[in-house]
Amino acid sequence: MSERIVSFVMSGGVGSRLWPLSREDNPKQFHDLSGHGSMLAKTLRRLTARPDGETPIFLIAAERHAERVHADLAGLDLAGGGPLFEPTGRNTAAAVALATLRTLSEFGDSLVLVVPSDHEISTTRQFWESIEAGAAAASDGRLVVFGIKPTQPETGYGYIEVSRDKAGIFDVSRFVEKPDLATAQSYLEAGNFYWNTGIFLFRAGAMRDAFAAFEPKIWQATETAYKAATSDLSGLYMPLELYAAIPSTSIDYAIMERATGIAMVPAGFRWNDLGSWQSLLDVGPSDSQGNVIVGDVVAIDCENSYIRSDGRLLSAIGMKDVAIVSTADATFVAPVSHSQHVKKIVEQLEKSGRLETRFTPAHDRVIESGAWRRRVRHWLFEETLPLWSTSGVDERHGGFHEALGFDAAPLLKPKRMRTQARQVYAFAVAKARGWTGPADRLISHGIDFMAGKGRTDSGGWVRTLNVDGSVADSAEDAYDHSCVLLALAHAHMSGNPDALLLGEETFAFLDAHLEDERMTGFLETSSGEGERRSNPHMHLLEAFLAWHQATGERAYLRRAARIIDLFRSHFFDPESWTLGEYFDREWKPSTGEKGQGTEPGHHFEWASLLVDFAARSGQTELSGFARKLYASAIANGLNRATGLSYGAVSRQGLPLDLVSRSWPQAEAVKAAIALDGSGGPDLKPEIEARVGRLFRWHIDPAPLGLWIDRIDERGRSLASDVPASIFYHLVCALTQYLDGTAEKGS
Repeated sequence: MSERIVSFVMSGGVGSRLWPLSREDNPKQFHDLSGHGSMLAKTLRRLTARPDGETPIFLIAAERHAERVHADLAGLDLAGGGPLFEPTGRNTAAAVALATLRTLSEFGDSLVLVVPSDHEISTTRQFWESIEAGAAAASDGRLVVFGIKPTQPETGYGYIEVSRDKAGIFDVSRFVEKPDLATAQSYLEAGNFYWNTGIFLFRAGAMRDAFAAFEPKIWQATETAYKAATSDLSGLYMPLELYAAIPSTSIDYAIMERATGIAMVPAGFRWNDLGSWQSLLDVGPSDSQGNVIVGDVVAIDCENSYIRSDGRLLSAIGMKDVAIVSTADATFVAPVSHSQHVKKIVEQLEKSGRLETRFTPAHDRVIESGAWRRRVRHWLFEETLPLWSTSGVDERHGGFHEALGFDAAPLLKPKRMRTQARQVYAFAVAKARGWTGPADRLISHGIDFMAGKGRTDSGGWVRTLNVDGSVADSAEDAYDHSCVLLALAHAHMSGNPDALLLGEETFAFLDAHLEDERMTGFLETSSGEGERRSNPHMHLLEAFLAWHQATGERAYLRRAARIIDLFRSHFFDPESWTLGEYFDREWKPSTGEKGQGTEPGHHFEWASLLVDFAARSGQTELSGFARKLYASAIANGLNRATGLSYGAVSRQGLPLDLVSRSWPQAEAVKAAIALDGSGGPDLKPEIEARVGRLFRWHIDPAPLGLWIDRIDERGRSLASDVPASIFYHLVCALTQYLDGTAEKGS
C-alpha cells in the first residue's frame, strides 16, 4: 500500500498575464481555458485520481472566492479534505506553512503535496507516476520539486539547475528567476536546467524544520492564525487580523532558495502553466492555419493566432502570430511573442484608476440595469418612508428620534444636530423624487425644532439636544454645521420659507467662527481645539454643492473649490490612492494608527462628490481621482466573505475596523452611479451588485422599514438599534439609483 499523501491546491493568484479575461474577482483558475471545466476543477479531479494510496485533498483559497470554490468542489470526493480560506493573500510561503500545519495537526508527519490550481496537466497517470517517483526522497526528509525539460528558450518560467542524479532523482544546485531570452537560450543549451513547475512534495516535519531554520516568524504567525481558526461545513476560516500579520513572501524566497539537499524529479507529464496567450495558443485546439478560435469570431486569412471573443462578434482579416482577446468591456491586441508583457497594461490601467482590472462583466452577475428597481421603490416608498415619517418623529418634544428599536419603538436618546438635519434632508429628497407623504410638514417640523432649540448666541448650532429639546452639548461643530447647511439647501429647494435666511445666517457663522484664520480649511469646533479631520470638509463640500444647486450662485462653487484644493494638496495620497482622515494643525497626518487609517466609506463619498464638482466646474481631471479612490476602496477595503466595506483599513490595505456598517454600502452605490457616467468602464453590473449587497446584508434581514446597521466580519448582526442618522444615506443612494436606472425594471 502506498504511503498517504495529503494534497493541497493553492488557489490564490490573480493571473494578470491573462487580462482581460482573468481579473481580481474572477482569476484564471476559475476559467475553462482548454476544455473540460475550470482549471481548479481539473486540478482537483487530477488529485482524486491517484491510482493507489490515501489522498485527502485540501484547497487553500481566498475568502473572496468562496462561492466559486464551492461550485467547483460540488460532487468531488475530497477524502476528508476541504477548503481552507485565507482572509487576505499572504503569498505562497504562508500557504505552504498552513498546509504543513494542517497536515501535522490531522495526519501527523505525513507526506504533503502542494500544487498550483491553474496549470494544464493533461496526463493524469504520468502525473501520479512522477509524484510517486519522488515519494522515497521525500520520505527520507528531502524537499522534492518537479522540473520540466525545456523545449525552447522560455522567459516566462523560473528554472531549476541540477547536478548529479541517482536513480532518476537529481540534486538541485540552485533556483533561478525568469531569465531574459539570451540567458534562457544558454540554459537550453546547457542541458542541466529545467522549468520549475511550482509543485512540491515533502514530509510535514521536514518543512516545519525548514521554516524553523529560515523563516520562524512566518511559521509562528501562521501557527497563531491557524490555532485561532474556526470551522464549519463550508470550510476553515482564519481570523483576518492574525492572518494579515504573517510576513508576505514566496515559498521560493523563504525556503527553497536557502535550503540544502533539495531533490528534483524530472516530470513525465505534459505541463503548461497557461500563463500567457502564447501558452493558450500552444495547448488549444487549432484549425488548419494554426489558429485557436474561441467564441463568436470570424477570422479570414489568419495564421497562428489566438482570437477570442467573450461577447460580441469579433472579426479579423490577415492577422498572423497575434493574440486578440475581446470581453464585454475591454479588448487586448498584441503579437503572441509579446504576450508575457500583459502585466504592463494591467499596471498602467491600475495607475490611471481604471477598474477593468478588478471587475468582470460575467454572465453570473446582474447585467440588466434596473434589476433592483421594484424592490428599492417598494422599500423606500412603502416601507421605510412611512415608518420614519411616523414612528421616527417626536411629536411631543419636537424634532426626530435619534434611533428606533427593532420593534420600531423610539429610543429616548439625546438628539444630535446632525441627525435632525439629515432627517430634514431625507424628507426633502423624498419629496423631490415624488413621495406623496407629508414632506412639507416634516421639513418644517424639523427646522422649527432645530432653530427654536438648537441655536447658539453667536448664531451657530449646538452639537446635541436632550430628548426634551434642552441643550446637552453646546459645542459648535463643523460637522454639524455641514449637515445643517445641506438640509437647509434641500429644504429651500423644496419650498420651505425659512431655509434661505437660516442658511445665510449659518454661512455668516461659518466664516466668522469656524474658518481657519490661515484660510486653510475649517476648524473642528469654534473653540479651535482638537485634531483636524478631512471628513467635516467633505461634508462641507457636499453642502456647498447643494447650495450651488439650490441657487445657481458661483460663490458656493468657489467655496467648494477651496475644499477641492485641500483634497489635492493634503487629503489624497497619490502613492496609495488613499484618503487621510486625521491631521495636525499644519495638515500633516497624525502620528500612529490615526494617521495611517483610512475609511473606505469616505473614499466612496469623496468619489461621488469629486465627479459632481468636476461636472459643475469643468475640472474633468478630478474624475481620475474619483476612480482611484473607488478602486482603492474596492481593492483593499472590502470584507471578502461578504463583499461589504470594512469600517477602516490601513493605507497598506490591512483592516483596522472589521465591522461593516450600512452607510458605506450606500455610499458605494452612489460612487458607482457617479463613476458610471464619468468616462470609465460600464459600472451598471457593479451598481446592481452593490445594491444587492446592501439589501442582502443590511435591509432584508431587518423588520420592515428598518435596517441592520452593524455586521461583523462573518456576516452576523451586531446591531442593537436602528440609528436615524443612516436614513439619509439610504434615501439619497436609493433615490439616485431609481433616477439612473431603466424604467423597464419598475
